[in-house]
Amino acid sequence: MSAINTLLRAPVVAAAARILLTFPFWGSGLAKLIDFNGGVAEMAQFGLQPAAAFNIAVIIVQIGGSILVILNRLTWLGAGALGVFTALTIPVVHHFWSIPEEPFRTIAFHTATEHVGMIGALIVVSILAAHQRR
Repeated sequence: MSAINTLLRAPVVAAAARILLTFPFWGSGLAKLIDFNGGVAEMAQFGLQPAAAFNIAVIIVQIGGSILVILNRLTWLGAGALGVFTALTIPVVHHFWSIPEEPFRTIAFHTATEHVGMIGALIVVSILAAHQRR
């Protein structure tokens, strides 16, 4: 038990956890940055106009929020931005309640519930950062 406790208190483990937690965000943000036109097309596909402005905003939130969480600086702000972004994707992209066809409705439902779990994890990382600062 003491080895596990020591491992869980290691700064490198905490840093790795923050990197892994934010991977879906910074990975997506980098993909939208590298293939900017693809990101714009994705925004347009979901009816977000002007698509280029939405793509820029998403890149800033995903990469900027991830950096704050990874660096454990203003973690509440980075995690909050990523949490709000994640919550907004549910009605915009994963609106399972309005998808009539299977398996698309079930896939959207599972993705939405995973997003809720990710929001919870972002809250936890903010709580841990606040406790660490005390």
